[in-house]
Amino acid sequence: MGKKRKGVPPLLLSAIVCDRVIFDRISGAPSLINIVELINSPKYPARYGQLVFFCELTNGYGKTRTKIRLVDLQEDDRTILEQEGTVEFKDVRQIVRLAVDLHGVPFPHPGEYRFQLFAEDELLGERRIVCRKVQPPSKSEQER
Repeated sequence: MGKKRKGVPPLLLSAIVCDRVIFDRISGAPSLINIVELINSPKYPARYGQLVFFCELTNGYGKTRTKIRLVDLQEDDRTILEQEGTVEFKDVRQIVRLAVDLHGVPFPHPGEYRFQLFAEDELLGERRIVCRKVQPPSKSEQER
């Protein structure tokens, strides 16, 4: 007999990368702080101290395995980091919010990267991050 499939994967409503997520104690509503789409660094490889991958999912069934992967588009989608977890849907109409803290995120060189979200090994969506090499301001520019 073949491997039993766990039904339809959940639907991805949103995926955002930011510096922090604060959840309101009473309502549970999230506040996303400093959405990150572009990273400027004077040298590479670079490390970003802390990023949060935030997403909202719906239309899921029971416990669902998730995986967040950061891939390097210049290196044939080579995986830079990967983190696995589980979310649980008590009701198919429920919206599940996932906020995953990622510390010391490495970016080997300038270019384009993608954060990808998988559920039960199926790609649900991705969010692009662009890294640029920038020159730090000269001392004369800093004094102005």
